[in-house]
Amino acid sequence: MPDGLCVDSAGTLWVACIDGGKVIQVDPQTGFCLRTLDLPVSRVTSCCFGGPDYAELYVTSAADGLSPEQLQREPQAGHVFKGHLACLEMQPMEPSSCVKGEGVVGVSRPPEHRQCHGESLTQGAAVGWDPMDSQPSCSHADWMSQLCPRLWDVPLHHLSIPGSHDTMTYCLSRKSPISRSESRLLHLLGRVAPCIMGPMVFRWSVTQTLDVKQQLDAGVRYLDLRIAHMQGGSEKNLHFEHMIYTTALVEDTLTEISEWLESHPHEVIILACRNFEGMTGDLHEYLIDCIKNIFGDSLCPRGDIPTLRQLWAHGQQVIVSYEDETCVGRHAELWPGIPYWWGNQVKSQALLQYLETMRSCGRPGGLFVAGINLTENLPYVLSHPSGSLEMLTRPNLQLLMAWVRAQQPGPGSGCTNIIAGDFVGSNSFVGEVIGLNQKLR
Repeated sequence: MPDGLCVDSAGTLWVACIDGGKVIQVDPQTGFCLRTLDLPVSRVTSCCFGGPDYAELYVTSAADGLSPEQLQREPQAGHVFKGHLACLEMQPMEPSSCVKGEGVVGVSRPPEHRQCHGESLTQGAAVGWDPMDSQPSCSHADWMSQLCPRLWDVPLHHLSIPGSHDTMTYCLSRKSPISRSESRLLHLLGRVAPCIMGPMVFRWSVTQTLDVKQQLDAGVRYLDLRIAHMQGGSEKNLHFEHMIYTTALVEDTLTEISEWLESHPHEVIILACRNFEGMTGDLHEYLIDCIKNIFGDSLCPRGDIPTLRQLWAHGQQVIVSYEDETCVGRHAELWPGIPYWWGNQVKSQALLQYLETMRSCGRPGGLFVAGINLTENLPYVLSHPSGSLEMLTRPNLQLLMAWVRAQQPGPGSGCTNIIAGDFVGSNSFVGEVIGLNQKLR
């Protein structure tokens, strides 16, 4: 039976179930139960958010109405429980933590002093996102440092890490030429009907609406950077591309990322540098020099996959994968390209079938990405001239997120590692992927 409730910043309901021993999160739009928090007491009375950034969930319980036998089975009945949403575990609060007549105040501790005990949430992080919003509705900016300490010693390739596919497409230029890597037919159509094809290509190229700092604040830790030198562009100006080119320059973006990391010293990011359209040997060396100069000692050199604790001990926050074997061989700061399970499917069922096939074949030995991004093709785009990648993605989010929630990180053959998607500010994608780490026991 429902009792006290609260609403999170994504608009979902958190409902205490008295005599049910749990708190449930409910989508008010659909009525679906998104996740369940089981507690070691039956009379759960109410819940609310508090603590730093409202990232802690407080749950009250009652002892009245319980028989002596029930009280013996439930020694914590009547306690207030507290859990950090990144850690996803609940613990009864000490009596001194609660002052009668006053609100419960969470205590912020440095990462090395955080502890986690008690019963755990069954699914991902608590607060989700407003659908297809251009602003994040909550922050997982420091989720790595807020993981349970036992996970600080798990290698990164055994953790569940959220990523963004084609990270930089939020700043594609509407005036950009079509990239050289696209088909001759698309280039021909672009020349014949530029006023029609230009806007159409732009709509089908955008995969993200959050800028790079917003993605990092949201909790994304794998950035998919498609780097290119625009034909006819300035000699050392490198852009990002996805069918067309970005207004943002690579060097400026890397500097933005470095500045963000300075404010979040316990967070670790993976930069996947890929594609390299139009890149000469000299431009590769220029890009690598930029990476070294901007990130300096925070770069993790190539070697065994580290744990968070090992990275923190050396002051390292950045792993750079680089899809050019010659460059990787010359620079110890670069890691080989990270495998990406790309389904290249326009239908979600076909994409999920592909991902399940890949899982059945066994995970790679190191870091790898499972992409839940749908992919358009030219015939599909031409048959949907007023459509967009966002319009294709939106109706499929529920099915894609159901697949995400079913995944398991870890070393097992069928386990996942990095999960990357489009429009990472939609639904609860980032929180769900982070929450999978709770399955590591």
